[in-house]
Amino acid sequence: MAQRNEENADIRYLNPVTVEVKKKKYCRFKKAGIKYVDYKDAEFLKKFLNEQGKILPRRLTGTSLKFQKKVAQAIKRARHIALLPYVTDLLK
Repeated sequence: MAQRNEENADIRYLNPVTVEVKKKKYCRFKKAGIKYVDYKDAEFLKKFLNEQGKILPRRLTGTSLKFQKKVAQAIKRARHIALLPYVTDLLK
């Protein structure tokens, strides 16, 4: 038993062990009081796309269900009229 305690005391890390503190996710639409998601605003909609042009999920963006549906519909409409690409490499 005494040997185990001595072995544990000898463990050293190259980098200090970090404890990640998660930030509280919030719906930016509810916070800003936005009621309508405009499909013609491509720069705003790019915030909800990853580098390949895929729509980011709610668990990453923190958007509520109601507005995630509106964002998805707006992105699809913007793609249809060629404001946003369907597929791309390094969009951002």
